[in-house]
Amino acid sequence: MSQPVIDLHCHILPGVDDGAQTMEDTLAMAHKAVDQGITHILCTPHYNNGQYNNKKSDIIPLVERVQHELDVQQIQLHLLPGQETHISGDLVDCMARDEVLYTDLQEQYLLLEFPSSEVPIYAKPLFTKILALGKIPVIVHPERNAHFIKDPNDLITYLDMGCLAQLTAPSYLGIFGKQIQKTAQLMVQHNLVQCIASDAHGLQRRNFYLQEALQAIHQDFGETKVTQFLKTARALVNGDEISVTNYTSITKKKPWWKLI
Repeated sequence: MSQPVIDLHCHILPGVDDGAQTMEDTLAMAHKAVDQGITHILCTPHYNNGQYNNKKSDIIPLVERVQHELDVQQIQLHLLPGQETHISGDLVDCMARDEVLYTDLQEQYLLLEFPSSEVPIYAKPLFTKILALGKIPVIVHPERNAHFIKDPNDLITYLDMGCLAQLTAPSYLGIFGKQIQKTAQLMVQHNLVQCIASDAHGLQRRNFYLQEALQAIHQDFGETKVTQFLKTARALVNGDEISVTNYTSITKKKPWWKLI
């Protein structure tokens, strides 16, 4: 790829969630990221998901410590502090307490995760409140959410509100199964997702696959799509404006007997 590859979603920080467990794990992931052509990683440990609660005040110094180790090891990778924030009814209060990290220093974009089995009924009013604060939710891995697998067009409701969506690279390659892969492909085809990230957790399980996914998307949809994904990733970490207008609904094919 001719332009920098920024991984917006990666569990590379050691010992804080279900990603890297040791500094050795982190360094191994960093080497793999460089091999993938990744130049920057937004470190996104879980926050507020019921099991892990990595607050802003804990993440920033850890990222600095890990970056120092990468520099000592001469690993050419730049780390940025971030979070994968699980949505909850008190999320706005968490934001007010300055516990939440954004993708950018302007604190405009934040990565938000739904439960894998559903989209909570309070999600839309919550997002309305967040948007009213001038913050833009980025919905992570919607293709792995049971609700969006069943009805991917419901993601349009959130895009219409002004939200964005981030695809997971292994999903596009079928690592999580054919159903999720098909949903991922349809979401890319209909521009329901605006960027792609690895959501890597380690080298033994849930590896990066970012370069492979970008190559597959290039083969399926051409260079323009890949370039747009990379530009959006850069805009998210820089806090630049992102315009999302060209998404379309997915039309389900009717069974052959209904065509008669």
